[in-house]
Amino acid sequence: MKVKVLSRNPDDYIRETKHDIQRVPRNYDPSLHPFEVSREYTRALNATKLERVFAKPFLASLDGHRDGVNCLAKHTRSLSTLLSGSCDGEVKVWDLTKHECVRTLQAHGGFVRGMVVRYCGNSFFTIGDDKTIKQWKMEAPGYGEEEEPLNTILGKTVFTGLDHHQKKGVFATCGQQVDIWDEQRSTPIRSFTWGVDSFSSVRFNPVETELLGSCASDRSIVLYDMRESTPLKKVIMTMRTNTLCWNPMEAYCFTCANEDYNLYTYDMRHLEKPIKVHMDHVSAVLDIDYSPTGQEFVSASFDKTIRIFSKDDGHSRSVMNSLCFSFPTSHSAKRARTDLKVPASQGVYCF
Repeated sequence: MKVKVLSRNPDDYIRETKHDIQRVPRNYDPSLHPFEVSREYTRALNATKLERVFAKPFLASLDGHRDGVNCLAKHTRSLSTLLSGSCDGEVKVWDLTKHECVRTLQAHGGFVRGMVVRYCGNSFFTIGDDKTIKQWKMEAPGYGEEEEPLNTILGKTVFTGLDHHQKKGVFATCGQQVDIWDEQRSTPIRSFTWGVDSFSSVRFNPVETELLGSCASDRSIVLYDMRESTPLKKVIMTMRTNTLCWNPMEAYCFTCANEDYNLYTYDMRHLEKPIKVHMDHVSAVLDIDYSPTGQEFVSASFDKTIRIFSKDDGHSRSVMNSLCFSFPTSHSAKRARTDLKVPASQGVYCF
């Protein structure tokens, strides 16, 4: 049978006035919508997940960056001050009590790879893809003054990590090598290499302040003493370590975040095996930081979770889900951003 003419009543789909709601005809026959149940289930599940994400202990979302946040820095003297650096070279200073940005500056021409606040808290340092180290005043410039760095050092290669000494005007950077800098000089006072292509992270020991450690691209963790001319010790992991953090109460202990989904706590005097292996993450661990008491630490992973561990426990006591990825210098992060096209988080989340 051939159908030669199709027609319908215009009153069923034409509005009488422009203020009327547009009529949309819909057939509610369930046989014509076989995927409706699964779609509604997915929507309900996503809504439930979002409610759990924004539940306690979530406090606030600090929005304002135009690109993904790449690094954070805590103020050494003020608990309410936080600094964040993004992939477009922008640095923001946040007031955590008011949950607002108090200052914005364009620090670098590319990624902000690292930030650290000076031990006395009156200035901070940043490094970026433009091969520069810049020192900035902590206070915002006065009326009519331009936002300019106190000091700028141009390096030969890109810097990937930065940390400041706890008691002296000395800071360390890493890239193709680990360099120790004096704030008053434009050239490093000491450089360390140990047959490694590049380093991704460097951290000073907060107790034994002359000691520092770094993570290298050959899956190794290298320890240094600033008073020596050569590195002290080296331990090679099964997979690459993204970063490490020293225990602020135990001078010789540090914990490293690894690509094999685990964290390892070592005593630098006995590097044959770790003191404790901390498990539960289901993807590469990207970052770690200790509490001031040294009894617990928090870790962030590529699996979109933040976990709190006791230093003596192999499993986490608490887990928090995040909305987006953060992208420090890690193999998994680079792979996701280039291959999977997953956006980085453009906000800072407070817990």
